Amino acid sequence: MSAITESRRRWLALFVVCLAMLMNVLDLTVVNVALPKIQHDLHFTQAGLAWVIDAYMVAFGGFLLMSGRLGDLIGRKKVFLVGLAIFTAASLVCGIASSQGVLIGARFVQGLAGSLSTSVILAIIATEFTDATERAKAMSAYIFVAVGGGSIGLVAGGLITQALNWHWIFFINLPIGAVALALGALLVRENAGIGWRQGVDVLGSLLVTGGLMLLVYAIVKSTEYGLGSLHTLGFGGLALALLAGFMVLESRLRNPIMPLRIFAVRGLMSSSVIRACLFVGMYGVFFLGTLYLEHVLGYGALRTGLAFLPMTLVVAVMSIGVTARLVTAFGPRRVALPGILCVVAAVAMLSQISANGSYFPLMFFAFALMGLGMGSASVPLLGLAMAHVPAKDAGLASGVVNVSMQVAGALGVAILSTIATDRSKTLSGLHHTLASALTGGYQLAFIAAAGAAVAAFLLAVTIVRAPRRAQEEPAREPAGTARAEA
Repeated sequence: MSAITESRRRWLALFVVCLAMLMNVLDLTVVNVALPKIQHDLHFTQAGLAWVIDAYMVAFGGFLLMSGRLGDLIGRKKVFLVGLAIFTAASLVCGIASSQGVLIGARFVQGLAGSLSTSVILAIIATEFTDATERAKAMSAYIFVAVGGGSIGLVAGGLITQALNWHWIFFINLPIGAVALALGALLVRENAGIGWRQGVDVLGSLLVTGGLMLLVYAIVKSTEYGLGSLHTLGFGGLALALLAGFMVLESRLRNPIMPLRIFAVRGLMSSSVIRACLFVGMYGVFFLGTLYLEHVLGYGALRTGLAFLPMTLVVAVMSIGVTARLVTAFGPRRVALPGILCVVAAVAMLSQISANGSYFPLMFFAFALMGLGMGSASVPLLGLAMAHVPAKDAGLASGVVNVSMQVAGALGVAILSTIATDRSKTLSGLHHTLASALTGGYQLAFIAAAGAAVAAFLLAVTIVRAPRRAQEEPAREPAGTARAEA
């Protein structure tokens, strides 16, 4: 394969994995807009309706680590394509579902399949793009999809539901999935998996998957039961016990599914913690901003999705090479720190919303600033996370990065929701108007979200160090590693 052809293949492969990522991100938000229609047609109770979202999140978050490690063991291309195929098939079942049980079950399978494909995407990017400059550009494209896909989902969900019906929010995945599967089979290169060696760590796989599923379940249901409730503490405690048992087991096995050496990769661990704090702020903006626009300003679903477009468009601009050039010129740390400060400023601005406020100029510029911050900070943080990970552990590292984002996002939304609800109840008891009480709750929650972003900045200043120039080249596949040409 010539150099030009090989270069083109890598960028086309990036398009394929980003297309798969977009499907997964869209399905986290596109369903929200259609929930009232789904509830009416399938006769869901309010509690039952929540499982249309929760089933996806629990499965997606629960299987991420195991899915990432499977890519290292048997080949990331295989895991990616299997995940895509199952996700597409599950989308068909979701679309034709005529009962509550079928839809919830198919959403769970969608989440499982989404974890399979998503968990290896960063590893595929990291091993495909070994040049630091090209990797920064590829990571920028990934960030655009991961950050901008949420608001695109809100807009798409509103358009599709209004123009057709809720079934089509799932049917739209069929042609996208088919194209991604066909192109992925041709363009994505396979890594030679390190193999099962002396056996499969079945118990470890069950412990980490069960622990993460219970943890995500406890978090997402805490908005219903309360953070300090027996339900939340019970399931959360059981989840932590399973994860602690998993860590003990992995330290004693010769062939663990998650080698503990991954925790010695400082860049991966520090970047994951910082990104977790940062995504609490970003998810908080999506969640609280949506509630304020709909419940206080009276926006509909489609108009709410359009309101987030400044964030999406700024991230898109940063993703066409701006961030990559900045990282090349100034290094990842000097680009990440100002980006995190932009996130802090954006969330702080949103804490100034008022009951009789308007979208422009405050929210417009806050959303744009959030896009600038996430578009600037996420790429160098991802680069730092994956830079020194051994190629044989790239899938696992990709899973760790995704778990930190998903669990932190879910936990952040749960905590911020509780803060907002409690504050609104207090203000309502003091005879504030409904709009005033709701806004007061959102204001306090935005302040808490800003605190998480401040923590991200302090951690970045404290624990992130600019790598030496010689170290900036990411780990390549070990010499002699066979790669199957598609």
